[in-house]
Amino acid sequence: MRVLRPLAFGFLAASLLSACGTPGSSTPAVDNSPLGQAEFRTHKTTYGVVYRLPKDVTDVLDAKINAPLKQDLLRLGLQAEAQNPNIPHVTVVHIHSADPGTPQKMLKALPKPPAPIQLTLKTFYTTEAAKDAGRPWWLDLGIVKSGQGFEDMMAFNTSVTAAVAPLRDGPLPRVTGPVYAKMAEPGRELVRTVGVSGVNVVKDGKELRAHNPHNTLVYSMAPFTPALQSSMKQVAEQMNGILPNGIDTTFRDVSIVELAFAGNVTREIYRISLVDGSVTDMATGARVNR
Repeated sequence: MRVLRPLAFGFLAASLLSACGTPGSSTPAVDNSPLGQAEFRTHKTTYGVVYRLPKDVTDVLDAKINAPLKQDLLRLGLQAEAQNPNIPHVTVVHIHSADPGTPQKMLKALPKPPAPIQLTLKTFYTTEAAKDAGRPWWLDLGIVKSGQGFEDMMAFNTSVTAAVAPLRDGPLPRVTGPVYAKMAEPGRELVRTVGVSGVNVVKDGKELRAHNPHNTLVYSMAPFTPALQSSMKQVAEQMNGILPNGIDTTFRDVSIVELAFAGNVTREIYRISLVDGSVTDMATGARVNR
């Protein structure tokens, strides 16, 4: 937690006010009613802002991690997880919206990105959407939480969350129903006010950091039983033995993408350079103006 500079706080507070207040003509009505339902909200479309993993990282994962991980998943009967398509990435924030114009609105609302981010990806671990919710759950590769790159990443998460949360039509489906029922109140408040847990927001003049940037390798809706938790913990420990020092890299762009229910990226829509701020429409390869 840290106190924000006055100018930065002014921008973020105004953005969060619009995220939590009455929708205007350019924002959808936010429907939080699925939070009280027993089942997950029906998933229509999730969009997000993410950093794609650079080739130097995916090369290491391809060479040392992905093949044995797939074998472990198949051994555990996790067929869908072994085949799940995904563009490797580290998430900034996700929002749910049925409006197909949302990516263009996100691009327009996106704050100025940071300069290229230097960081280290390190430590494999499993996580649940909410403890004891049963599903979904993930196998993640964490990020070392120190250094200027990490600080820049966290600050960008705060500003992006405030800027794009007003574009949601309600909470992310994966944090509704059985997951919301198991959440602690701080997580529930984030879901109600910005549509997702695990993000940074400004409250009472202070930045509250709930964001945990990471790369996800396994997305699962299989029941996370004690036996499966134990098996996946062993898998994570094996992966940590393969990459004890992690992977040093630099993120040089950030993308607006479409995602499936569990958060795996299915389509890259816009790519924004952290070097010069240029924007590329990934469907056409053309440069576009924000």
